[in-house]
Amino acid sequence: MVYNSGSEAETLQIGEKISKILKPGDVVGILGEMGAGKTVLVRGIARGLGYNGRVTSPTYTIVNEYPTSPLLFHFDLYRLGSASELYDIGFEDYIARGGICAVEWFEKAQDEFDCDVEIFAGRVGEDDNKRRFTVTARGRDVL
Repeated sequence: MVYNSGSEAETLQIGEKISKILKPGDVVGILGEMGAGKTVLVRGIARGLGYNGRVTSPTYTIVNEYPTSPLLFHFDLYRLGSASELYDIGFEDYIARGGICAVEWFEKAQDEFDCDVEIFAGRVGEDDNKRRFTVTARGRDVL
């Protein structure tokens, strides 16, 4: 499914829609260039899972945990040198906890881990506000 956004508010709404198809234990791989709207999309997913607090990119901390139901673990792999570093931070333990793992810069880990939902985020044209999100999900319908 392809979603087009012309604003941050629309990207939040797309994230909320995506949250409705997620299941405990899912890995959501989010791919795309810098500034493509990945963190705003995760903010919408968190909102759709019941969290209305601040959602920020975990660029330096690698992972942020949000008290949603199920829990949301927000990863940013931008600073990782290799996918094997995910083992060092306990990525498998997060998966085992049964929460949803939303992983920005998933392209750095796709050889190591499968994802249940893959989202490609990209800018559209020259307009700084326009984004396109292409969502594919294994074994389920996308809204």
